Amino acid sequence: MLAAGKSAPDVSLEDLAGGRWSLADALKKGPVLLAFFKISCPTCQLTFPFLQRLADGAGKGAPQLVAVSQDDAAGTAQFHKRFNLSMRTAIDKPRTYPASNAYGISHVPSLFLIEPDGRISVAVEGFSKAHLEKLGERFGAAPFHGDDRVPVMQPG
Repeated sequence: MLAAGKSAPDVSLEDLAGGRWSLADALKKGPVLLAFFKISCPTCQLTFPFLQRLADGAGKGAPQLVAVSQDDAAGTAQFHKRFNLSMRTAIDKPRTYPASNAYGISHVPSLFLIEPDGRISVAVEGFSKAHLEKLGERFGAAPFHGDDRVPVMQPG
C-alpha cells in the first residue's frame, strides 16, 4: 500500500451516477479523501457510516470524500441504500481493479488523504478511531457521537 509522502497515482473511473470522475480534476478543487471498500467487508460496513458523517458535516475547505468501490454498480448502490450513504462513489472495475492496484491495496477499507499537490498526507488501512478523529479535524466534523460504541482499531 502506498504510504504517506508518496505521490498519488492519477485515476479516472466511472462513478455510481454513470459519470466520470478523475483525481486530477478533483485535486484542482482541493484535497481529496479516497476511501476504498468492498461491500462484503465487515470493517467497511463499520467505517462508512462514520465517513458519511464527515462528508455531511464538512466545513469550508474540507477534503472531498470519494469512495472507491471494488464491486459492481448494482451491489454498490445496495450498499449505499443499506448504510444511508450519499457520498460520491467511483467504481474500480471489478476483476482488473486499476485504482486499487495503482494504490497497492491488499485490504479494505483503505483511506488516502491526497493534498492538492498530489502528495498522500495520510494512508490508513482498516478502521482506526484515532485516524478518523484526526480526519474529522480536517473536515470540521466529528465522526463519532458520545453514544457511539466503536473499537479503537479493527483490521480490514
